Amino acid sequence: MAKDKKVYIGTGRRKSSVAQVKMYSGKGKIIVNGIDVNEFFPDKTNVMDLKQPLVVTNNEETFDIEVKVNGGGYSGQTGATRLGITRALLEYDKPNEENEDSYRKILKRAGFVTRDPRSKERKKPGLKAARRAPQFSKR
Repeated sequence: MAKDKKVYIGTGRRKSSVAQVKMYSGKGKIIVNGIDVNEFFPDKTNVMDLKQPLVVTNNEETFDIEVKVNGGGYSGQTGATRLGITRALLEYDKPNEENEDSYRKILKRAGFVTRDPRSKERKKPGLKAARRAPQFSKR
């Protein structure tokens, strides 16, 4: 990465995963934890899912992206990365925020701006899991 390039930063969270995204102008390369995105995520649908904000805004080959992600599994890390990319795109498009064709309106319509609040429910005392009770025995 050259020193003179403008870097756009976005942080995404999903389930128990946190992704820190650095986005700068380039040719569309995505690096996750120092590894190419296609090698890091074993499932191609995860890769397609995290690229959705770039596809919707026609920026698949406009930016190079570096991601540091930890916590959770592949699904949570994909969602966190997608939210991080969305927030970095919003930071990039800040001057055009009021326009009709702003990234915010496009991404909001697609449902990428909102953080998914669902996470694992804590285990309760006396139960085997969050809601799973021990098997009932009449005798």
